[in-house]
Amino acid sequence: MEDKIYDVVIIGAGPAGLTAGIYGARAGLDIVIIEKFAPGGQVVNSYEIENYPGFTEPIAGWDLMAKMEEQTRRLGVPIESGEVTSMEKINDLFHVNTIDKKYFSRAAIIASGAQNRKLKVAGEEEFLGRGVSYCATCDGAFYKDKVTVVVGGGDVALEEAFFLTKFASKVYIIHRRDKFRGTDILQKRVFGSDKISILYNSVVKEICGKEKVASVRIENIATGQESVIPTDGLFIFVGYDPVNSFVPPQLLNKNGEIKVNMDMQTEIPGLFAAGDVRSNSRRQIVMAAADGATALLAAHEYINNIACK
Repeated sequence: MEDKIYDVVIIGAGPAGLTAGIYGARAGLDIVIIEKFAPGGQVVNSYEIENYPGFTEPIAGWDLMAKMEEQTRRLGVPIESGEVTSMEKINDLFHVNTIDKKYFSRAAIIASGAQNRKLKVAGEEEFLGRGVSYCATCDGAFYKDKVTVVVGGGDVALEEAFFLTKFASKVYIIHRRDKFRGTDILQKRVFGSDKISILYNSVVKEICGKEKVASVRIENIATGQESVIPTDGLFIFVGYDPVNSFVPPQLLNKNGEIKVNMDMQTEIPGLFAAGDVRSNSRRQIVMAAADGATALLAAHEYINNIACK
């Protein structure tokens, strides 16, 4: 029913949103989770996760998130498909609007996560799905015995580059700085692979081809020299941008992240943010889950306080 009032509406079904749902169900709250795509968030694209507590062996990202989703549903929390287009607080109720439905709640948690950042160079949009990808785990098998290029220098870029060595004959890593930002264990794997070549101080200027990617034009930003690398596929991992199109602008910092305090509380009472969409996020699964738990507990306290007024 469209006039139903939930205790908490949770926007996003990644680690933060699902954990908030789990904690909410155990607290006896009436909750709904709204997810634009499929539950799991960016984590489902991770080939292996080695640092999530409780798993002695690496676990695939999709497998970990499937377990979280199963746990959430087992506790009776509905996960509904929908894209949130706007939200506002009127009197003591939050109005959360999707394309075809409206939700009402006493408190709300934004756990919408982040999306892949684009290079914004010629050819990127044109060749999306035809050689340009943002997920090696999804598309790596298409590049068996082919040459691939990875752009980025953080954990995700290094992890995905190493994953590509299972299929590709050659993997180039292009990084704009003179050293990687990724963790030591991932750097050691990359440095130890004879399939990987690294181009530091370099940026992609153009993605070239006819019907699909054929090469990338790069520039060494230290020398200004340009060169062309023939390749069958380009994988881009240069960071993430918060999913915030429906968030009131006054809640955002200069990076587009939602400003929160230690309780994940925004400046609007009863509205919380958790995970990659909030300010100062470390973009770690375990920390996103902790954010979700923190936000839900704070929301529960908020609901109890307004009920006593």
